[in-house]
Amino acid sequence: MARPMPKAITLTEAAAERMRQIMAASGGKYIGVRIGVKNGGCAGMEYTMEYAGEQKPLDEVVEDRGVKILIDPKAVLFLLGTEMDYVVDKFSSGFRFNNPNQTDACGCGESVTITPATV
Repeated sequence: MARPMPKAITLTEAAAERMRQIMAASGGKYIGVRIGVKNGGCAGMEYTMEYAGEQKPLDEVVEDRGVKILIDPKAVLFLLGTEMDYVVDKFSSGFRFNNPNQTDACGCGESVTITPATV
């Protein structure tokens, strides 16, 4: 019997609650949120998030705590084992990625250095 595959990304309850609020406010126009990474910033890469209106053929689909997340196939190895949180501080709020593959980040926290996970 094959071992079950671990989820590429998981959500904390705070992140799931905020995602459910965002999706509810969208009026049902989207099926979930697409997460990926792109080249950019002073540390080399940036996380991306956008509404997903449809599932693309090679998307990795993760359902966690009632939230549907679609992961760009080019980003899967960079995100394996990541936990997404939603943090509210005194002057800001936003999603944070706790990624075991992240090796560095810039001072402002907008860009990161990520090495692909070894499978």
